[in-house]
Amino acid sequence: MQPWQIILIVVTVLLVVAMGVLYYFGSKMQKKSSAQRAEMEAAAQNVSMLVIDKKVMKLKDAGLPKMVLDQTPKYLRNSKLPIVKAKIGPQIMSLICDDAIFDQIPVKAEVKAQISGIYIIGVKNLRGVAPTPVKRKGFLAKLRKKQSELEAQVAKEEAEKKNKKNQKK
Repeated sequence: MQPWQIILIVVTVLLVVAMGVLYYFGSKMQKKSSAQRAEMEAAAQNVSMLVIDKKVMKLKDAGLPKMVLDQTPKYLRNSKLPIVKAKIGPQIMSLICDDAIFDQIPVKAEVKAQISGIYIIGVKNLRGVAPTPVKRKGFLAKLRKKQSELEAQVAKEEAEKKNKKNQKK
């Protein structure tokens, strides 16, 4: 065998082993996540709240209780999370929101939400505008839009040049 064939076989074996390990740990993490989700839904309460503000911000800047920051691992303290500031009864609280429903939450509106601790699991409309999910555009759609804008701009510039030539004549 030639040296490049041996190197190719070794690299292929390493990639297959790495994919197997990633699959194993991925499925293990997925089971753990679904179990946690089930526990959170079991402990959820329906609460009526007035949403004051919502932002994606760092955990330490969010104004969450000190106990939450102490329990968070150090490597996650600088990560950004969707935070919702809401008035629940007479109290104003900062709550962590699920990524899937963050776009559905209307600002300056009263909603009925499912809350488990300081985590918002689900949102239903109570008054005002119905929460509708915002459909995010994919990479290709954004690229096509940008391309069409550039083409329109080029066509506009060419038309302006043509008008200038006609005015000179």
